[in-house]
Amino acid sequence: MKIVENQRSKKSKAAHVVAAVASKSPAVVTAKTAYKTGKTTTSVLPKLIGFGIAGTGLAHFVVPQAFESITKPVFPENTREWIYANGASETLIGLAISDSRSRVYGLVGLAAYVGFLGSRAVRA
Repeated sequence: MKIVENQRSKKSKAAHVVAAVASKSPAVVTAKTAYKTGKTTTSVLPKLIGFGIAGTGLAHFVVPQAFESITKPVFPENTREWIYANGASETLIGLAISDSRSRVYGLVGLAAYVGFLGSRAVRA
């Protein structure tokens, strides 16, 4: 560790990458060092967010009446079907975000989903 600290004091970019690779702590491996080293980030935050979105999506199936008041203005016809469709979308998007291998697709899906809901809300 002392060698890494000495290299960091020289403000070497390579030392930062070496320190990140040498460390086993997930907090040290940043997106920048992950890009340079080819390692994936192991941050817990994207997993929590993904599982949170997926949990909300599953809640659409368990307690659909909880989502009726916010869904009805945007989807006045076939509201219950839209609740289930939104639940399926949120579940799939959340699971995609929670896995680092599919996170980019999940984020693209999230952007498209939010855009779709926003456009429906504006038209309502």
